[in-house]
Amino acid sequence: MCQHQPRCPLASAPDHDAAHLVAFHPEQGWGLLCNGVVVFDDTGALLPDGSSVPVHGIPVHRDALGRAA
Repeated sequence: MCQHQPRCPLASAPDHDAAHLVAFHPEQGWGLLCNGVVVFDDTGALLPDGSSVPVHGIPVHRDALGRAA
C-alpha cells in the first residue's frame, strides 16, 4: 500500500505504527496508516489481518497532519 520513500514499515513489523497517517479522525479516536493498520488514541491497534495489538504505553496525540504532537 505504501508509496513513500523510504517505504513505511509493514503491518507485521514491530514498528508498524511509524507508517504515514492517511486518514485521521481525532473526534473518534482513531487513524488509518498507509500500511493498513488502524491505530487508536489509547495506543492499541487493529492489524489488516484482523488481529489486535493491545494498549502498550502512553497515548500519542497526533495533529491534523498526523505528526506526533
